[in-house]
Amino acid sequence: MAGGGPPFALGVETHEGLAALTRAIRAEADGKELRKDLAKNMREALKPGAAEAKSSIMGMGSGGLRTGPALRSSIARKIRPEVKLGGRWSGARVKAFKTRNVRGFVNAPKRTNRAGGWRHPLFGNREVWVQQHGKVDWFDRSFEGREGVYKQAVEAAMENMARRLAARAG
Repeated sequence: MAGGGPPFALGVETHEGLAALTRAIRAEADGKELRKDLAKNMREALKPGAAEAKSSIMGMGSGGLRTGPALRSSIARKIRPEVKLGGRWSGARVKAFKTRNVRGFVNAPKRTNRAGGWRHPLFGNREVWVQQHGKVDWFDRSFEGREGVYKQAVEAAMENMARRLAARAG
């Protein structure tokens, strides 16, 4: 997992190359379009990882308890690649965003991923609480062994933009 980003994301952290590339893009007359293009290409590089994470959560079994397809599909809809250029954090990552409108289960992506699971009141009985477990490490396992591939793809998108800028200057 990425250190320094949110607790539930995997990504490529800031390095000097991205900061320099962002500064060079700003100096161009059509810098806004170039930034959009770079961000789009970086997101495209991470889409296979996001698709793998979505597939992984959709494979979570219900275990007889009421998880329903709505929980899994709601979590899957909230998994997407994110790119930020400049500011406090710069880089690209795949992030599982919070699920605001799913049965009051805002932290569903994080809770279904952890070994300890989550506690909730039994359906129809607010006094009895039960412990429920999801698919342990479904998010993390989606990227295991392929972090380098995604990092290379993002760096290739950055290299392509740097070459485009160099070709303009020279």
